[in-house]
Amino acid sequence: ELKGDREVVLAAVTQNGYALYYATEVLKADREVVLAAVTHNGRALEYAAEELKGDREFVLAAMNLNGWDHQSDWKDEKKEIIRKLSI
Repeated sequence: ELKGDREVVLAAVTQNGYALYYATEVLKADREVVLAAVTHNGRALEYAAEELKGDREFVLAAMNLNGWDHQSDWKDEKKEIIRKLSI
């Protein structure tokens, strides 16, 4: 099935970060796949596996990779994510 094919999902999330939603749970836990999705669309992080969303360093790296520091319209969302991570 395509949603479990790493190369297909990686190509899809590179074009549209929200494609991570359709990936298998295994691929939602794949750091490279999730980072590719977040690079395209930072909000795709919500579809990442819980273990990645619970990894403080990963989430901060993903947010920085996406350029959240420079997007003023996401500042409140970033603050909320950081609050949830208890940083």
